[in-house]
Formats: sequence, structure tokens, C-alpha cells
Amino acid sequence: MIDHVEKPGAVSYSPAIRIGELLLEQFHKDPKFYFFSPDETTSNKFDAIFTSEKRAWGELVRERWDLPESPDGRIIEMLSENVLFSVMTGHLMNGEQAMLGSYEAFLPVITAQILQQIKFIKQSKSVVWRDAMPAVNLLSTSTCWRQDHNGFTHQSPALISQLLSVPSNLVNCIFPVDDIAAEEAFKFMLESRDVVNLTTFNKIELPRYIDSHHARFQYDNCGASIYGFASDEDPDFVLTACGDIATRETLEAIKIVHEDLPDIKIRFVGINALSYRAIGTTNSKMTKEAFDDLFTTDRPILANFHGYPETLENILENYTERRRLRVHGFNEEGSTTTPFEMLRRNMASRYDIAIDIANVLNRHDLVRKYNAILWKNHEYAVQYGEDMLL
Repeated sequence: MIDHVEKPGAVSYSPAIRIGELLLEQFHKDPKFYFFSPDETTSNKFDAIFTSEKRAWGELVRERWDLPESPDGRIIEMLSENVLFSVMTGHLMNGEQAMLGSYEAFLPVITAQILQQIKFIKQSKSVVWRDAMPAVNLLSTSTCWRQDHNGFTHQSPALISQLLSVPSNLVNCIFPVDDIAAEEAFKFMLESRDVVNLTTFNKIELPRYIDSHHARFQYDNCGASIYGFASDEDPDFVLTACGDIATRETLEAIKIVHEDLPDIKIRFVGINALSYRAIGTTNSKMTKEAFDDLFTTDRPILANFHGYPETLENILENYTERRRLRVHGFNEEGSTTTPFEMLRRNMASRYDIAIDIANVLNRHDLVRKYNAILWKNHEYAVQYGEDMLL
């Protein structure tokens, strides 16, 4: 547990590596815990688990470099998400914990199975003698925003939109902002019963922003909170983000705007969970009153989302008028390109968010300035294959 973050954003850690460490701890605590993965445990940076647990394998180990393998290993790897999900849910139905981790773009392969599992959970809750089942916990990483070498085929947050559209109120989409929040997300997943949790995070090192108390507070209080270190009193604009890279870009946008417009007051609200038609989890959905407290009743809201912008926009419209909203996210523009160029292509970078504010204020000089910076970064990425920023 981290009780205090001295300088938010000053140091960086990998959420995926932290999840791998927590998976290892869970293997030690629970002799019946299993982890499922197509063939990506190491690629997704969960490989801490190999330090003490073995991959299930019934054949001879033929190469010296093969990872530890055993017929009774509890790491199940098979290049079939469909088989893995079926076996995992059978394990869960026996009342035992398990998790499945995969690339974000390939979890949609099991969409139909997840939807059938949601139906099963809904129906089984009416059976009085049935005990609650451990949650279906899906770890989604290697996301659309960081597929530098795989490209467009590996860029798809579609499962988020699909699951949030199901009116069962049995799905949580969780977006830990950093490694500390990832730890609290892991605890939340293990505590959950009779739901599906899709937890999305990146494997690269990302800034650490909040402490353990703040991260837990979000689960207990409607899935969102004000980041005091990045917020002013009586704001002119409310900026919000959902997702680790989306949050980093939005907080950087605040710095840019404060440099050019020091008198403008901004509040930042971090969102860590979404459920059907709501901010927050199925256990703690945000009310209209809570939304107004966080987002004000009349200030422009500029949002940046990990997934498709319409998905978050549709949820925000349950709380306020569309005219207040400007939502950025993944617009299905992708390639094998640099990280910042991906953000630019999808209009989800720090400068795109700063442009929103400049447009509202009719500061066309700043719009031109920020667009010029974006274009300069584009040309640099094309020429050198790397970013000027980041």
C-alpha cells in the first residue's frame, strides 16, 4: 500500500508489471487459483508468475529455454481464447478464483461467450440455493494506444463498448490510472461476485498519480474523483479522463493551457470505472447529484476516453446536456506508428484537448500554435520513426 504520492506524475511504473506481481501473490495465497492466457503472459508483462508457478504442459520439455512446465501447472496457455474462457468459467462455477489476460484487440473474439455468461449469471441469481460465483475477471492490456510494432490489426477497444451496452447491470469496465490504481483494481476484482469485470491498462511505464487511499475511494464513491493537485477552485472548464494514457494526455493538456492562459481555472476529474449507463461500478453508480458536485452544473466538460468516444459520451449524456460535452477517444485511426502519432491521428493528444479550450475561448492564435506543434511532431515521426514528445 502506498499512503502518499509526493509528486504526482514525477515517477513512472508499469501497471501490467504490478498486476503480474499481484498474480504471483495470489498463486501463493490460493492453491486453487488459475491464470489463463492465449500465449501472451510474457508479452503482457505478467511473467513474474513464472518465478514460482509453472505452465500446464503434458508433453516432454524439448528445449532448454522453455519456461517452467508441468502437468499440474496453474498457468494455462493456449492460442484459443474460446477454449480458455470455457475452461475458466467452469473453474469459476466451482467457486474457485481465476483470471484471463489477453491483448485488448483479441478479447472481442470471446464476446459471444461473455454475453452468454452474463445471461447465465442473471438467471442463476434467481436460484435460491446457488452460492454467488467469483467474478469473471478479464485483464485487457497491450492496448490500441501502444501497438507500436503490430499496428492497425491490434488496435480495437470494441469489447468495452459492447459490454457497456448490455442492460444487465452485471458488467464493470475498470480503468486503473496507474500502478497503484491497478493494485486496487486487482483487489476489487477478487472481491467481486456474480459480475464480469473487464480491466484495461497498459504495459508501458506510466506516471504514478494517486495513492492507495485515493484509488480505493473511487470504488467506494461512484467511480470518479477530483485530482486536487491538478484542479482549481470554481473552474472555468472541467476536464475528465478515463484510462491511463488518456489521463496522462489530459493532465499534460492542463499544463499546456496554464502556460498560455494562466488565468483560466480548470478542474480535473478522474474516472476509474464505468457500468451500464453510468459512471461507477455496479455496486456504486454515480447519481446526478454527485455528478453535478464533481462536474458542476454548467461548465464545459472536455473528456478523453481510452475507447470509442461515443461510448463515454452516451454515458455522460445520462447526467448532462450534450452541448456541454467534447469527447475525445479512439476513432479507429491506426497504423504501425509512433505512440504520439497515434494520439494525434485520433485527436486524443494533449494538444487536441488544449485546442478544445482555445476554441471555446476564441483564441484562434493558440489553435494555430497547437496545430503547428502537432504537425511538426507528425513530420518528425514520419521522417525519423520516433516522437519528439514522450
